[in-house]
Amino acid sequence: MSGAAKGRLYLVPAPLDFGCDTQAPLQDVVPSGTLQVAARLSCWICENAKSTRAYLKRVNELHPLAHPLQSLHIQELPREVHKKGDHAGNFDARPLLMAAMEGRDMGLVSEAGMPAIADPGSSVVRAAHDLGLQVVPLTGPMSLMLALAASGLNGQNFAFVGYLSQDSGERTQRIRELESLALKTGQTQLFIETPYRNVALLQALLQTLQGNTRLALSCGLTLDKASSRSMQVSGWKRDKPVLPLDQPTVFCIGR
Repeated sequence: MSGAAKGRLYLVPAPLDFGCDTQAPLQDVVPSGTLQVAARLSCWICENAKSTRAYLKRVNELHPLAHPLQSLHIQELPREVHKKGDHAGNFDARPLLMAAMEGRDMGLVSEAGMPAIADPGSSVVRAAHDLGLQVVPLTGPMSLMLALAASGLNGQNFAFVGYLSQDSGERTQRIRELESLALKTGQTQLFIETPYRNVALLQALLQTLQGNTRLALSCGLTLDKASSRSMQVSGWKRDKPVLPLDQPTVFCIGR
């Protein structure tokens, strides 16, 4: 099959309000061009079909879908990919891309933000490249970059390290390692946490980090009660700022 006959894989960002009590107006957080592409696609790969349909219903209110919602071909990534991730290349996603091989454009979407960035999907992108498909990332919200920009920390040299361990001892050791790296090299360290573990992680950071280390938190990004605060750990302990930690949060440490 020639390359011209193949479809494209579009990486479609989703709003950051998944699982939140309130939603931001879609037109305020996702560009019209991205929504127009999403509205015309009939084949999707996603984490969860139910949440993808809910997103496309919101898209339809602004840009009518080219195909009835019930007729869309929506494939879910396997459960083990959700739990363990697919960044190591252990999952063969090529069978999910057969529609593109037949000439139809496809969309890859996660539940929030950019697929394959702090979310599953990289296996699908790798498979698309291996199959000779054109991969087209679309513009949209990405919590990591928004949080980094709002942190005041080094945006020229940074690393995203995912989630920290839930085990208190392992978490403390990892915090010390990341702080040492940040202070020695100037490389900002970013990590994320789910709402129900935010408070425990913040307490561990304040107990472990040195007073002159800078800690930045960004919560509920793109929502009405979004908040970003950045200060030295000594300032966090002194001022005890109140943030909406019931929302998905990005943490940054640096100097």
